[in-house]
Amino acid sequence: MKIYIIRHGQTDWNVEGKIQGRQDIPLNAAGKMQAQALAKGMENRPITAIYSSPQLRAMETAQAIAAAQNVPIHTLPQLVEIGYGNWEGRRAEDILTTDRELYESWWQHPATVAPPGGETLNQVDSRCQEAWNIIRRDIEGDTAVVAHGGTLAHFIVHLLKGQPEAKEIVVSNVSITTIDYDPGTNTCRLVELNDCRHLDE
Repeated sequence: MKIYIIRHGQTDWNVEGKIQGRQDIPLNAAGKMQAQALAKGMENRPITAIYSSPQLRAMETAQAIAAAQNVPIHTLPQLVEIGYGNWEGRRAEDILTTDRELYESWWQHPATVAPPGGETLNQVDSRCQEAWNIIRRDIEGDTAVVAHGGTLAHFIVHLLKGQPEAKEIVVSNVSITTIDYDPGTNTCRLVELNDCRHLDE
């Protein structure tokens, strides 16, 4: 069966280069159009359910697909975006001017170093494992997972047993990454990464 891993549509903070993290930023006008294009692009990929982050930008994206295919949305708090704490709402270049030492330490050792009030990537990886355990336990057919760029990069790595690394994975707004999942052997195979062709149609 297929797992379609989808990032939410564009927000104003995406455009402005601000770190969103746990902030509940809605889709902007372009993001809503992207979500509709995504829903149309999913027409030839029928699914039985959607698992979504409860954050607004992910839910708005998931709702577009759900409306087109008449399938339920199951929210999973484990799929929320990486928590960046006090860095949320700021640009990386601004953080470098006020918090350079910690930012560079986090950049070099993100698995164990967290932003102030945020989480480490070890914690993110643990959440992704929890999310996948729930999904594969309940899965009944081809399924969509809708969430955020940072979290989804780690989710994909978890499914593919660490290859490639998360920092090598690009997850664009409303992109579709397709994973072939064999429940008999509990193995996943990457079919396609970061497909955005539906935005050109």
